[in-house]
Amino acid sequence: MLQISNKVIIPQSDLEISAIRSQGAGGQNVNKVSTAIHLRFDIMASSLPDYYKQQLLNLNDRRITQEGVVVIKAQEHRSQENNRESALRRLQELIQSAVVVTRKRKPTKPTRSSQKKRLDYKSKRGQVKSNRGQVTDC
Repeated sequence: MLQISNKVIIPQSDLEISAIRSQGAGGQNVNKVSTAIHLRFDIMASSLPDYYKQQLLNLNDRRITQEGVVVIKAQEHRSQENNRESALRRLQELIQSAVVVTRKRKPTKPTRSSQKKRLDYKSKRGQVKSNRGQVTDC
């Protein structure tokens, strides 16, 4: 069971977890023991609310296939249990990031004093630059 929020929980039956052999160098142990975890989560066949499903399918993430299946491979740790927890945590973070609602920015106006300071600075700066002109002998 994977808890996404207070009301949304993904049952273990919606997750397809399989142990595979890790890639890369590792010596004797890496060729014998299946410590990496391959997690598959079918978005449309899951028990997630429709809003969550739609937000996940709208994400532009390489971990989500064209068929709407989330594929996560965890192989950072040496133990299978740690990799399983890592894969579940990454799935949880992916789903939570998909449903975050960003607040719309309210445009604000600059204050009168800031406008006055800006204009004063501009006129002073212009005066400095105009004083840099050619010197004429009188």
